[in-house]
Amino acid sequence: MTHPFIAAARRNAVNEAHDIGIDDAFISSLVERFYARIQADEMLGPIFAQRISDWPHHLAHMKKFWRSIMLKTGEFSGNPMTKHVAITKIDNPEFSHWLKLFAETLDEIGSSKEASTRVYGRAEMIAESLLLGIHIHRDGIKFPAKVRG
Repeated sequence: MTHPFIAAARRNAVNEAHDIGIDDAFISSLVERFYARIQADEMLGPIFAQRISDWPHHLAHMKKFWRSIMLKTGEFSGNPMTKHVAITKIDNPEFSHWLKLFAETLDEIGSSKEASTRVYGRAEMIAESLLLGIHIHRDGIKFPAKVRG
């Protein structure tokens, strides 16, 4: 059973997200449009194409991920770090480009400034965390991972 304090914090987070336009429909649109960009992208498209054969399944999984992050649904299960550490040809340029495409998608879907700022901030934290994990597992930590320009 969820502690009442935690349940209230989740409700507040969801209400705040909804107030700035982050809801299921927003996340669905973001994920679908973002990964359409990824698939068409010269740099990232081939990386994803080598690993994802069932795009509808991947999109559904990513929607669960982003709902868990932004709406506190708790429905995502998986280990993104393990998936990304397994990709040998991924580093700062790819993550920076991923963030660029993410920002372009937020602009394209016409999200509010508040929604864009909040979601993009989470995307930056996730990218930096994944990049740091990749460097720790692949190289040992030699420098702090920093995706932002």
